[in-house]
Amino acid sequence: MSDWTLGPFTRDPTAVVAPSPGLTFRCPVTGDEVAWAAKDVFNPAAVSFGGRVHLLVRGEDGVGRYAGTSRIGLATSDDDGRTFSVEPEPVLFPDDDAFQAWEWPGGCEDPRLVESPDGGFVCLYTAFDGKVATLSVATSDDLRHWHKAGAAFAGTSHAGRWSKSGSVVTEVVDGRLVAVRIDGRFWMYWGEGTCFAATSEDLVRWAPLEFEATADRYVTYDGSWHLHHVPGAPVLRPLLFPRRGRFDSLLVEPGPPAVRTAEGIVLLYNGANHPKRGDRSLPAFAYQPGQALFDEMDPASCVARTATPFLAPEIDDERRGQVANVCFVQGLVRHAGEWLLYYGMADSRIGCARAPARD
Repeated sequence: MSDWTLGPFTRDPTAVVAPSPGLTFRCPVTGDEVAWAAKDVFNPAAVSFGGRVHLLVRGEDGVGRYAGTSRIGLATSDDDGRTFSVEPEPVLFPDDDAFQAWEWPGGCEDPRLVESPDGGFVCLYTAFDGKVATLSVATSDDLRHWHKAGAAFAGTSHAGRWSKSGSVVTEVVDGRLVAVRIDGRFWMYWGEGTCFAATSEDLVRWAPLEFEATADRYVTYDGSWHLHHVPGAPVLRPLLFPRRGRFDSLLVEPGPPAVRTAEGIVLLYNGANHPKRGDRSLPAFAYQPGQALFDEMDPASCVARTATPFLAPEIDDERRGQVANVCFVQGLVRHAGEWLLYYGMADSRIGCARAPARD
């Protein structure tokens, strides 16, 4: 591991949260009683607050065409960040509301959670209508009652495109990760196959970062220098690409909230292995995480990147499940002098890996 990376991480030997068939609630869309976390519980968001670790967990019920409708529930650990109690009913789910068309029947998936410096919490999650995934935003004061704000990119030309995985840049404040403004704006890394960025003034409405593709410049001299601009077409600015022969050869997808450190902005991300052009030591389509470092002065500029994953599917819960060979990192907290990293195990359970937290 490089000096700028978080870790090294050591995984716990068993899952910290597993499916719970006994958790039921009445679905407001169908009116049916459903076991919302019966089939799989995975891909958590995390926040450390009030001396406790809180997880927003993705649960699936096994009903419907899309491997079960997804809903997001709340799990809390009162002490060590490894022993959790899941509350009986989900807290963020498809409802009889204005957002049903975005969230039904696929559901609410893969939350990322940050504490706002202005108070309260912001959740970036994926709304899935069965055809298109849309990065969406919800806010809360207590982690239990959520106000949906709709598509993260509403009002932009990217509002309707496939979008996922919003990793907001944070910093450590009083031992907690809190969203941080850089030059007056919040920053977020997002995407699934390629990593992009977006900025916001309020953590709710986001503007994807664009640049002028094919733009150029040239200079002329007639006794003094003149700079000229050749315009290009505005497109999304890609920040990280898949790499041939590496663990992230198929896709790169942001993980938990990024962390601003003394070395720069550290992004933990998920890479998937290409079946033909990937790392031959890893299974085809396996998911495992890496780390990237971005310039604090220019959060869109990647200055370093790990060549190998820092976790890979090794234990049985990571190799066997709804989707085999998956370690999908998504929740990160600083708690009791440690980094606690929460991840989806084979899209079926939740694991925890820990590392000393350097000051």
